[in-house]
Amino acid sequence: MNEPQIRRLHIFPDKDELVATLRTQLLQAAASAIEKQGRFSIVLAGGETPSALYHTLIDAKTEWQAWHIYFGDERCLPQGDPQRNDQMAKTAWLNSVPIPSEQIHNIPAELGAEEGAKQYHEQLKNREMFDLVLLGLGEDGHTASLFPNGEAIYTSENTIAVANAPKPPPERISLSAQRLSQTAKLFFIVTGGNKQNAVERWRNDEPIPASMINPNKGVDIFLDYLAVGWGSEEE
Repeated sequence: MNEPQIRRLHIFPDKDELVATLRTQLLQAAASAIEKQGRFSIVLAGGETPSALYHTLIDAKTEWQAWHIYFGDERCLPQGDPQRNDQMAKTAWLNSVPIPSEQIHNIPAELGAEEGAKQYHEQLKNREMFDLVLLGLGEDGHTASLFPNGEAIYTSENTIAVANAPKPPPERISLSAQRLSQTAKLFFIVTGGNKQNAVERWRNDEPIPASMINPNKGVDIFLDYLAVGWGSEEE
């Protein structure tokens, strides 16, 4: 992680235009991967804007049988809890498309952080690089469940058991920065005026968790005007 992160910013006037562009680029990535290798592996993010993106995929024309779904992080809550990222994705999208259930790789966070992280690590141990990773950005610069001053963010392990997250619930499981970096494409999705400070710190090369994820081909950051300080919430 010594090389500087390559960042490409894509700035949109509002969330709707951002989501529409993301949908197009995501489906193009899927089509390309399926044409080349017969499968498409994507890591999903939690959050309101990703949820809006997922909902737009319900009517997409794609080879759903070739999709393989993973998750960047998960809250240690019971299966089916509406605060879980996998439940959000199911409600917004996955329950409405014919992706084979064995190709949806939920993080077993209901087992607790340590055991769930261990089991997801085993699932990922022999997997190839991802085709696309989706991530968000928190107000403090965190991404997935990689928080500032938290557990070892960059590790050779695939997964991290988080015991003391500053946001509830405190127990979580996250893919490591190294594992999230093993992808052909990485899209950060950043919307809202409350993200301005984190975006500024990131652009100033401060060592926030988001800056530690560094695929060989760099990252694409999709932002709305509010996230970069153009306009205001009242406009």
